[in-house]
Amino acid sequence: MAQPVSRHSIPQHALNDGTSVPAVGFGTYRLNGHEGVEAIARAIDNGYRLIDSAFNYENEGAVGRAVRLAEAPRDQVRVTSKLPGRRHGHDAALRTIEESVYRTGLDHLDVYLIHWPNPGRERYVEAWQALIEAQRQGLVTTIGVSNFLPEHLQRLIDETGVTPAINQIELHPYFPQAEQRAWHAEHGILTEAWSPVGRGGDVINDPVVQQVAEAHGRTPVEVILRWHTQLGVVPLPKAAHADRQVQNLSIFDFELDADEVAAITGLGRADGRINGQDPAVYEEF
Repeated sequence: MAQPVSRHSIPQHALNDGTSVPAVGFGTYRLNGHEGVEAIARAIDNGYRLIDSAFNYENEGAVGRAVRLAEAPRDQVRVTSKLPGRRHGHDAALRTIEESVYRTGLDHLDVYLIHWPNPGRERYVEAWQALIEAQRQGLVTTIGVSNFLPEHLQRLIDETGVTPAINQIELHPYFPQAEQRAWHAEHGILTEAWSPVGRGGDVINDPVVQQVAEAHGRTPVEVILRWHTQLGVVPLPKAAHADRQVQNLSIFDFELDADEVAAITGLGRADGRINGQDPAVYEEF
């Protein structure tokens, strides 16, 4: 069995609020119940220090229990959750954030994001104001968003004066989001990637990825995760098996050259979204 990865070997990204997050996180979507607790606690014991969840994943309780069961001190683990679209009203959002904290059984959450902007509902600024208040109250440490386009982000900044620390978006070799990443970098927002390996789809078997993986003696998944980190993006892979968890963290002892990064980025497609979830029109509640 692969050995756990030292947290000291994983680089950190400084955030615009003075805190930091590891260069790789752990996704928990569909990790629920007892098996979910075991998988998440195992991930923490194997070296992960950024755990990603959401109110709608219905596993905040499992995440909190895993954090308490794992060997790592609480103050070394950054726990993320997200506000669902049906709770964008200011008061409803505050209650939901409180509920997220209560569900985990922790005394606060380290990162809280608005899950989707749902622009047709016109309440995401109100939700952002609630996150700002929750941060002031000490319920959460870092606040950010997920799936926000530049126009949504600019509106938050213009109307509240507070810039999100993080925007978690769909990002993988078939959808590298170059313009969005550049906008984030210009405004001091860290990019996180959900579905960083395209949910295990065709991208893993792409000849370009396979060729780069063979050249480095690594798996296609390791190469894709390394590509993310060299773009300055924090990928959030999910893996229940211990060996795969360690493998996904063991990507800081090799480097892709500029041509390899460009070749993988060049796989991007205009229709690269996995399920066509365009935040300009897609809504999730």
